[in-house]
Amino acid sequence: MAGGPVAGGPGIGVNAPKNKLAGLIMVCFSAFGGILFGYDTGVISGVKEMSNWLQTFGHPTGNPDRPYDISSSTESLIVSILSAGTFFGALAAAPVADYVGRKWGIILACLVFSVGVAMQTVSTAIPLFAVGRVFAGLGVGLVSCLAPMYQSETAPKWIRGAVVSLYQFSITLGLLLATVVNNATHKFTTYASYRIPTSIQFIWAFILASGMVFLPESPRWLVKKGRDDQAAISLSRLTGLPANHPDLQADLTEIRANLEEEHAMGEKSYLDCFRNTKNKMALRTWTGISIQAWQQLTGINFIFYYGTTFFQNSGISSAFLISIATAIVNVFMTIPGIYGVEKVGRRTLLLYGAAGMCVCEFIVAIVGVTISTDNLTGQRCLIAFVCIYIAIFAATWGPIAWVITGEIFPLEVRAKAMSLSVASNWLWNFAISYATPYLVNSGVGNANLGSKVFFIWGSTCACCVIFTYFFVPETKGLSLEQIDLMYQHTLPMNSLIYRARLIAEGQELKHEIEYKEEANPQV
Repeated sequence: MAGGPVAGGPGIGVNAPKNKLAGLIMVCFSAFGGILFGYDTGVISGVKEMSNWLQTFGHPTGNPDRPYDISSSTESLIVSILSAGTFFGALAAAPVADYVGRKWGIILACLVFSVGVAMQTVSTAIPLFAVGRVFAGLGVGLVSCLAPMYQSETAPKWIRGAVVSLYQFSITLGLLLATVVNNATHKFTTYASYRIPTSIQFIWAFILASGMVFLPESPRWLVKKGRDDQAAISLSRLTGLPANHPDLQADLTEIRANLEEEHAMGEKSYLDCFRNTKNKMALRTWTGISIQAWQQLTGINFIFYYGTTFFQNSGISSAFLISIATAIVNVFMTIPGIYGVEKVGRRTLLLYGAAGMCVCEFIVAIVGVTISTDNLTGQRCLIAFVCIYIAIFAATWGPIAWVITGEIFPLEVRAKAMSLSVASNWLWNFAISYATPYLVNSGVGNANLGSKVFFIWGSTCACCVIFTYFFVPETKGLSLEQIDLMYQHTLPMNSLIYRARLIAEGQELKHEIEYKEEANPQV
């Protein structure tokens, strides 16, 4: 055996086919938190281009085609300030998750988010609107850390990757809903043009908060708090097994054993996340931080924050409708990713995904700099490869970055390490969203890169290939406790070999347990 907690022992993963459908539905529901992130990201892309919003928050231009506008600095502030809030929200997720719990932390996040939505809805001036986006960002940041954490700790290992991928699916669904609502209201000449899309966010927060009230708390968090009886009840609701069932008790025993081993290693503080321990905590933490950063550096949020503006500046008519098309591609191509994460594996999809995005982005950049804005064939080519690029992202780096972040950390420091990783996502999100107007817009003080910005994104995607090869392990089909064993005994580059060993040992132990049960049916 590899040592440590029993690899592949009985429990959720082994007994997954017997789980009640209700348990899986409960686990999957928390993915709804992605709607908050996706919808907010998508709604601001369209709202800031609406004539009434520009008239309310902008300044006169004297241009009859665009009578009101905002400066690049104001555009940067409005778009990126949400990410500033989410950065601090993600960092706050660690103490919230550890002290309040995963479940109630998500509910608290919905309340904070709703305060921000209220401010944006009633605002008629930039300061209040910006403060509202900060509060909304705090809520989104909390959810973006707590929801994948809750999913990873409650989902059975045989489908954990697909379950966590549903968080990204919800993000894409939120983006699509936002673009549809924006398209329906952008021609309104009253405050309703932007207040309707903004206020709809109350509905998403209410659905998530009210639904989470009825879900069980994470059994791993309850074990960590020494509430083993409640953990058994929670696990019973998730698996459909009685609380005193031997398989369920074996799961709890494995979780306790793993937690005791982590206690022995002394991994508890933020500083411990960066120590070179037997558990390779420094490697794991930097992997989580980096994969979230590289996800943003693929350039995907350039399309969803500034897509409408980019398509308009590229000479494409009906930019709002094109944004809906890209959002539809994003939603439906996430579905193959949800399937492939458990069939193909995390590492393989990340490698091929980064390579595919790299090619598409270089083609978009080349087409953008070589054709005129009135070249219809060139416009279609540009749109096509933007859609292919989005499709590849949606099936690979979109969901899998969240899956990896939710899987690779030990229980004792999971909240802290995940909060650092997700904060990295939002830090880079902020940096990219703030810098992009200065990079792509024309005028004094701007770089006027336009579509040439895709040369940058293509280069960063090439770096994603290198990062994945050296630092991302294959975790498909392993329990969170088995992933701990993998990090203790091998490097990510060799993870495929060690993973096969863990699974083989788990199968041997499963057969041994089944044989003993058949020989001693009274036990």
